[in-house]
Amino acid sequence: MVGLVGRFLILSASMGDGHDAVARALAARLERRDHDAVIVDVLRLLPGRAAGAALRGFYQGCIRHAPWVYAALYAAFFRPGTGPGTSPLAAAAGPRLLALTRRLQPDLVIPVFHLAAQVTGRERARGRLKVPTAVLVTDFAIHRQWLHPGNDHYLCMTEPAADQTRAGTGRPARAVGAVLADRFLPPQAPARRPVPGPPRVLLSAGAWGAGTQFDRTARALTAAGFAPVVLCGRNDRLRRRLDGLPGVTALGWRRDLPALLAQSAALIDNAAGQTALQALALGVPVVGYRPLPGHGRDGVRAMADLGLSRLAESPADLLAALEDVLRQGHDGRVEQQPAPPTPTARLFPGSAASHLIELAAR
Repeated sequence: MVGLVGRFLILSASMGDGHDAVARALAARLERRDHDAVIVDVLRLLPGRAAGAALRGFYQGCIRHAPWVYAALYAAFFRPGTGPGTSPLAAAAGPRLLALTRRLQPDLVIPVFHLAAQVTGRERARGRLKVPTAVLVTDFAIHRQWLHPGNDHYLCMTEPAADQTRAGTGRPARAVGAVLADRFLPPQAPARRPVPGPPRVLLSAGAWGAGTQFDRTARALTAAGFAPVVLCGRNDRLRRRLDGLPGVTALGWRRDLPALLAQSAALIDNAAGQTALQALALGVPVVGYRPLPGHGRDGVRAMADLGLSRLAESPADLLAALEDVLRQGHDGRVEQQPAPPTPTARLFPGSAASHLIELAAR
């Protein structure tokens, strides 16, 4: 770096909103410390104008309408435990990445999406990318497409993830917790104030509105005395289908998610992504249920294994977990956010930006 100002290139991906949310939050922290941060969608580095959109559309279609297809792809190319991954798309994106780094002259390249990690790792291993890289892993469960020994450093959310990454790549890896927008963290985060009436339970479908049997789950919750609110993201078809169910509220894409979470007794999660992390940061209990295939299922299980959430395997398990949450939270009507349990506290040290600045300065 020159002087005290560094330039960081963050490689995200417009797959839903989770990776972009991490990129935005990280860039904001770096810029507050007087560094430059540029966010680039790795899908735009693929050749041809339509390639990135086609990849995004295929993945979205699989997750929404053909989850068995994605499950098969995940088992073949992503599943952990078989060493680092390789992606043919990494070679296709390499030339544009090299041109981009020559133009921007960053001090550090930070992939926050697994394809970006494959691209940077491949180019570093071949000696063409001269800029050091630090992969910011956004998943609880590390699948092998995150792993490439060509990358210089890895920053993970948890110690088990860092251990797995070191074993899979032979590269330095450390646990730095999650990266969230400031509005989910003190002092900006709202205090938990669940609303009067039946306990409100949020069901998250992510930015794309993906998941299974939301209608059946919502009916079961209503029958058990809960007030289900389904976060349908940008899936208007799902929102319209659920909106007419008695006692069920179906919402589209929302900007007031901190307040919605803070007013809820629990979150039912299917992906172990940003919404689950945001809930934990606000002190809202998380119950994993009907996870998405592939990395969603592995991530939900990893969260539960770490003691960060509960995992419900059946409708009866789900209701039992929610009743237990209410008993522990005085029927969900707490006025002050309780001190988070130790596993949760370790998730939000806010140290990712500091570690990246340190790596860029070497």
